[in-house]
Amino acid sequence: MSGTDPNPLNRRGLLAAAGAMAAAGAAASVVGPPASAAAAETGAATGESTAFGPVTVRPGDTRYESLLRGNNFRFVGRPDEIRVVGSTEQVVRAVADAVRSGRRVAVRSGGHCFENFTADPAVRMLLDMSPMDAVGYDAARGAFAVQPGATLGHVYRTLFKGWGVTIPAGGCPEVGAGGHFAGGGYGPLSRRYGSVVDHLYGVEVVVVGQDGTARAVVATREPDDPHRDLFWAHTGGGGGNFGVVTRYWLRSPGPRGSDPSRLLPAAPREQLAYLITWPWDEKMTRQAFTRLLHNFGTWHERNSAPGSPYAGLYAILIPMHRSAGGFLMTVQIDADIPGARTMVSEFAKQVTAGTGLAGHETWLSMPWLHPTTWPGTGEPGNVGTRRYKIKAGYLRRSFTDAQLTAIHRNLTNSSGTAGGGMLLVGYGGQVGAVPADATAVAQRDVIMKAVYQTIWSDERDDATNLAWVRNLYRDVYADSGGVPVPGAVSDGSYINYPDADLADPEWNTSGVPWHTLYYKGNYPRLQQVKARWDPRDIFQHALSIRPST
Repeated sequence: MSGTDPNPLNRRGLLAAAGAMAAAGAAASVVGPPASAAAAETGAATGESTAFGPVTVRPGDTRYESLLRGNNFRFVGRPDEIRVVGSTEQVVRAVADAVRSGRRVAVRSGGHCFENFTADPAVRMLLDMSPMDAVGYDAARGAFAVQPGATLGHVYRTLFKGWGVTIPAGGCPEVGAGGHFAGGGYGPLSRRYGSVVDHLYGVEVVVVGQDGTARAVVATREPDDPHRDLFWAHTGGGGGNFGVVTRYWLRSPGPRGSDPSRLLPAAPREQLAYLITWPWDEKMTRQAFTRLLHNFGTWHERNSAPGSPYAGLYAILIPMHRSAGGFLMTVQIDADIPGARTMVSEFAKQVTAGTGLAGHETWLSMPWLHPTTWPGTGEPGNVGTRRYKIKAGYLRRSFTDAQLTAIHRNLTNSSGTAGGGMLLVGYGGQVGAVPADATAVAQRDVIMKAVYQTIWSDERDDATNLAWVRNLYRDVYADSGGVPVPGAVSDGSYINYPDADLADPEWNTSGVPWHTLYYKGNYPRLQQVKARWDPRDIFQHALSIRPST
């Protein structure tokens, strides 16, 4: 339900990264690997931690206040209890207790949920999955086992140190696998290797039947698996919809055999990174600004087909509000791809063509694991006062001229702050090689993800910041009812960037329901899975799948 994709505009982290790149070095926080592949295999095969939990924390306990918040401090719940669990059996018992007592239950793995799904006042039992963080190779299933509390950084380090492999997941290391995987998952390697769920082999899920009995079910992608519909629903159907995921298994389609190092994509040896920054000065005219964004989109239109020689190039353009003083673009690529540096140089030249802008450039080459698990935690804003609002949309082509003008207008107005801005994130490539109905991720022919957000620290600034980002979003999508209705340019939004405004008629006047924006034609099938596996609608939140009737 949480542990979704990271705050994509971690402004402090990006600026820190720029400084560190300029200094030509950065420290990585590294956790030791298993003593051996055999040891990791044993841990995954046995599967359960017997050393922890369950722990029940209730109001009045000294731990209670510290465990209430997820990543977005705007939302703080008051559940009757927080159940900290360490095994599948403990999850089964906790869910059974919640059902028996008639209490609403929510699940938190990494806690990076952009909305209040785990902090809704209706939630009376919060399951904290963070102790369930094992990562290893399960020889019995011939796949890597990942528990939902494992952070992406831990997953990357363990897979890399043990077997030299990786997955195309997100760029903030403290995001939990639990929600990130279920929502589809993407990151810097997705143009090259697809979505995370394209490498998903199976899931273990605690579900609740019509009679109220909680039990653990394993579902895989095997064609003859009677539970295959439950597996499919977890290939992009979002967290908190069907049950509690207690384990994922990962193995790329095709590879077989007993050598784990051949069952997932090989991790790069070295990463080449490029960063360019531009000031908001007299040269950053409306024409220069909109041309820059248009060029970025046009390049992705031309170079995002499956098999493109540029599929290994991952770029993020980050236009910030004028009050921030400037903005930037980052690019990364596997340094061992032939002509990697030339590819990046040509890309940067095409993005800036005709703008008259000359930014400050920085190049850095680093061993792959270092930038993948750094900088910091991926938390937005000040560590003590994290408050933000995220909105998003898929793009099938570059923004229209009217949309580019709207973006410039809102990034230069007087109501925005230095915490406001956007990201244009490169996507497509191998993602587009998978049919739209093969997984629950329906948006398979898109080339970019657009993210709109604002970050602030003081609760007194909530209304101002929310109004600014909502008006920016509505202005960009003014021709389609204030939301990214699927069409020639837009293609809905990404469930791991949940935005409850899409279900609010005040902000969505398109007549297109929120579930179409997130799931398109896959929604009826998701409803059928919901009706089969969660017939009592135990697992629900503001944007949860509604059972079919």
